[in-house]
Amino acid sequence: MGRVFLVSCVAGKRSEPTPAAELYTSAWFIKARELVEASGEPWFILSAEHGLLAPDQVIAPYERTLNTISASERRDWGQRVQQQIEARPINADEVVVLAGNRYRANLMPYLRKRFSKVTVPMEGLTIGRQLSWLDNAETL
Repeated sequence: MGRVFLVSCVAGKRSEPTPAAELYTSAWFIKARELVEASGEPWFILSAEHGLLAPDQVIAPYERTLNTISASERRDWGQRVQQQIEARPINADEVVVLAGNRYRANLMPYLRKRFSKVTVPMEGLTIGRQLSWLDNAETL
């Protein structure tokens, strides 16, 4: 059936409303976006503000991050993302998650139930090692 990719948002953003795929400006996000787009498979952005975003969804810049909100707010965010995934026609048996632990923690139990296979290729890597991994990854 294929794969779907989930890529976390980042702090660096453009200053005007932009399609979500182009809003985030950090080297990490750009490299992750290029890698998942090269796969030709569907992908979504895990946004601290909006939950699950389609890459072409136009949004305004925001400052919210899961790193600065409470554990209960992160649980609520995870529930929201789960509902958004269920509301979309995602036909995949594998999900590949390119996101830090704060973005994964409240989603992993659900993802493991929803998809046959869950892959977190950069799990446990520091941001510097993630950038190196993204630089050297030819395909996903």
